[in-house]
Amino acid sequence: MNPRNNCFKTLSICMAAAVMLGACSGTAPSGIKKIAAGQEHSGFLKDYSALKPNPNLDADALTFVSTDAQKNLRGYLAIMVDPIDIYVATNADESKIPESSRAAVAKYFHHALVKAVSDAYPIVDAPGPLVLRLRAALVGIDAGGAVNAGDVPEGGKALANAVNIGKVAVEMELVDSETGERVAAMVDKASLGSGAEVGAEQFSRMQKFAAAREAFDEWAARVWLFLDSSMQLTGEDADKALKAYVSYGSEAETGK
Repeated sequence: MNPRNNCFKTLSICMAAAVMLGACSGTAPSGIKKIAAGQEHSGFLKDYSALKPNPNLDADALTFVSTDAQKNLRGYLAIMVDPIDIYVATNADESKIPESSRAAVAKYFHHALVKAVSDAYPIVDAPGPLVLRLRAALVGIDAGGAVNAGDVPEGGKALANAVNIGKVAVEMELVDSETGERVAAMVDKASLGSGAEVGAEQFSRMQKFAAAREAFDEWAARVWLFLDSSMQLTGEDADKALKAYVSYGSEAETGK
């Protein structure tokens, strides 16, 4: 047998086996991240062992803050916020949560996080000395029901199926933007969006999906509270930061 043909035959068998293994193991299609069955966390964070209950938050939140004098939140001067990672629920039908749907919820939560942390640190777009990098994931989004045309105002683009965020958790960490060393982390498992669904790409301005908007804003506020308690902002500074928060698509932000 021609050695070259034999090589191609072996390669073809290996590729076919790999495809079959992926299909049988229930892995999500490329580009979709899914919580593995039986896992408590998504795997977005490399290490969960240092996370502990935080007395400043409720029992659902686990946090970590570095005690290293050279690597603590108070030592940084600015922050960059990465795009949000999205993990679909273990039993979700990922075909009903396409990229456009995942992008809609990721975009809103990214904006909410930027607004929430911008009073603690100036926002920058690139790594640098004394710059934090905020990594965050929304974990456990699921497919909702069909979106009624009447729920989407003229000019709005409806999603093929609503996205249910009723059991979504948040996993996030702050790392040194140059070294990648972890400075702080939080896993918030509170189901703040119970009953909330996202049904349009520009859902922030739609009353029908106000519950989803409020849930995302609440999650972002909890991230701010975590930073606040870790950096010990008090009194006038804390009040100023809270009052400065404006939700995405609100009248104050759009100028309406």
